Amino acid sequence: MVRAGAVGAHLPTSGLDIFGDLRKMNKRQLYYQVLNFAMIVSSALMIWKGLIVLTGSESPIVVVLSGSMEPAFHRGDLLFLTNFREDPIRAGEIVVFKVEGRDIPIVHRVIKVHEKDNGDIKFLTKGDNNEVDDRGLYKEGQNWLEKKDVVGRARGMLFWL
Repeated sequence: MVRAGAVGAHLPTSGLDIFGDLRKMNKRQLYYQVLNFAMIVSSALMIWKGLIVLTGSESPIVVVLSGSMEPAFHRGDLLFLTNFREDPIRAGEIVVFKVEGRDIPIVHRVIKVHEKDNGDIKFLTKGDNNEVDDRGLYKEGQNWLEKKDVVGRARGMLFWL
């Protein structure tokens, strides 16, 4: 029986000793481990790029970061997006948009749409859980969003209990 205070007592570590494992490998094993890691990373990147092409969205999956869309979406919910340019934007649709000067996309509902004779569309958004529309979130002097501001449109979700 080894006492915890005994000199020279060695208690096993609970974590993985990755660097120790790497030192024990020969060059061929190390090469295969590096190659496997590179294949996993490149596969994930290819899947992500494939989703971008299939959905037409620069970010096909986003995480809801605030409670502004409750009860429809809660913090931590995953939204699956598409962004096909030929699809018209309609009132009631949930869009993810970026505003100049803000790094984080916003998930809100379209509440008004203005369509001009030449086909240009401008729209206004609002969070379901917010009292006022999003004009305060847009860049200074901007009262409406345009299609170019849209990152994607919510088509599905995965929520956490």
